[in-house]
Amino acid sequence: MANSMAALYHTPASLAHAAVHGKAHFLFSASHGLNLPKLESRSIGLLCLAITSIGWGVNWPAMKFLLREWPPLFARGSAGVIAAIVIACIAAMCGQSLRVPRAQIGRLLVSAFINVIAWMGFTTLSLRWLQAGQAALLVYTMPVWATLLAWPFLGKRPGAASLCGLALCIGGVGLLFGGGELALGIDKLPGVLFALGAAILFALGTVAVAPLALPPLTTVAWQLALGCAPMLAYGLLVEKPDFSAITPAGMGVMTYMTIVPMGVCYMTWFAALRRLPPATASVATLLTPVVGVCAAALALGEPLGAREFAAMGLTLAGIALALRKA
Repeated sequence: MANSMAALYHTPASLAHAAVHGKAHFLFSASHGLNLPKLESRSIGLLCLAITSIGWGVNWPAMKFLLREWPPLFARGSAGVIAAIVIACIAAMCGQSLRVPRAQIGRLLVSAFINVIAWMGFTTLSLRWLQAGQAALLVYTMPVWATLLAWPFLGKRPGAASLCGLALCIGGVGLLFGGGELALGIDKLPGVLFALGAAILFALGTVAVAPLALPPLTTVAWQLALGCAPMLAYGLLVEKPDFSAITPAGMGVMTYMTIVPMGVCYMTWFAALRRLPPATASVATLLTPVVGVCAAALALGEPLGAREFAAMGLTLAGIALALRKA
């Protein structure tokens, strides 16, 4: 049961576990779902998966937009703390205990740092220097890093498919930053380091930290609270946001970030995992960075041409290879 909790962190968590453990059979079993006909259950699962991928994908340009009005850690921390309170209330209404056994506290703190402070905080900071599409593709290379880190930590030597996947990802990222106005320069380097740092730390946590033996919503609520509260405090004390700077559009984006990616999408993600094979769910969530790149082009006017499509194709092909069972 403890291993089944690994599914809840975020889309990348499932991707990393699938990369390291092949089919990731320890995620939520279909037997946990409702007693529905198989075809109907699969259709519902695919619909839930589509909602999840779109909601998380649109969040990339949403975060980028919000940074124009509020500083990054304050914005992310505020949304996360509110979401934690809401999810905790939902967990209580669903009968999930919010109590954390003493033996789980240390692991919970480590998980909150990796899955929230490093993952959410670093990715948000990367958007200060990178376009939303660039950051999304860099961060979603995380399954490849998980596959590579599984060698020294778990003794799982990467196979030929995983190494080819790494080469394709490097090629895709190189193409993305290879020239024109997107070329990688010293001005973009902090963003690249934050994005890759988020991906690598998350991958390291997936490989080296055992999953929490807590109910799903309880784990999400506690991790968001423990990870986002320090970001909110730092934002208030150091970033010193101008509360009057937020526009109605910015408040709408903030509301979206709180309700959809951190609330609705977690619920639909759980529902998808109850109805679909974990490997199918993991590969299907590769739609998330694609949605992020396309949404950023539509909403923010970021470039979207042959170079970007080719970079997406190479990067996602590499991730798909890394997710294959070695």
